Amino acid sequence: MRIDIVFDTICPWCFIGKRQLDLALANLPYLNFEINWYSYFLNPEMPLEGIDFNEYIHKKLGGKLKYEKLNNAISRSAKNLKLKFDLTRIKRAPNTLNSHRLIKLASRQNQGAEMLEALYQNYFVKGRDIGNRSILIDIGTELGFDDINLRKYLYSDKDIIETLSQNQHVSRLGINGVPAFIFNQEFSISGVQDTKVLMRMLNVAEENSNKIHEPGVHSIHSNN
Repeated sequence: MRIDIVFDTICPWCFIGKRQLDLALANLPYLNFEINWYSYFLNPEMPLEGIDFNEYIHKKLGGKLKYEKLNNAISRSAKNLKLKFDLTRIKRAPNTLNSHRLIKLASRQNQGAEMLEALYQNYFVKGRDIGNRSILIDIGTELGFDDINLRKYLYSDKDIIETLSQNQHVSRLGINGVPAFIFNQEFSISGVQDTKVLMRMLNVAEENSNKIHEPGVHSIHSNN
């Protein structure tokens, strides 16, 4: 089964959604699946160096009061998954282009999910600036990647056009919120979903995939 996930590396709901999908897949061990990661930018106009997080709270999130309400909602959802967010440690809102590129690099070695998990942990738990290339190199080396190769890659222009194009492509598909999950290029669902909902979606996609191969049965396209 093909699973396409549209996400951003500074989206707390994407971190929670990833964990929900991990649980759903763990409960369906018979599924044979491949995950593809698609870049989405919550802040496409963010300067490459990022901005102060308090400034970001004011400009993007509507001020401290709204941010505190959002923070509480995130914390409640995270607690159910035994995730510990510490948003008080975040000092900078980063541009996410290079962190998306790092996932592309890791995916070529089948470590895309591990890299994304590391980025989320470093940003939401440790408060590290994942827009900073030196920090991204540290995160990559912690996962066993060669620091020299990481530096060459992140200070090159490789995958920049592709990453930006992915964001434009998913926007043209009508995806304007993340996380978004697309199963076998037919069934899609957006937002944080309960594990049981994701399991049902996975089972429906798997059943439909099997029917496609039966004589006289045609594929069904759904946006639900």
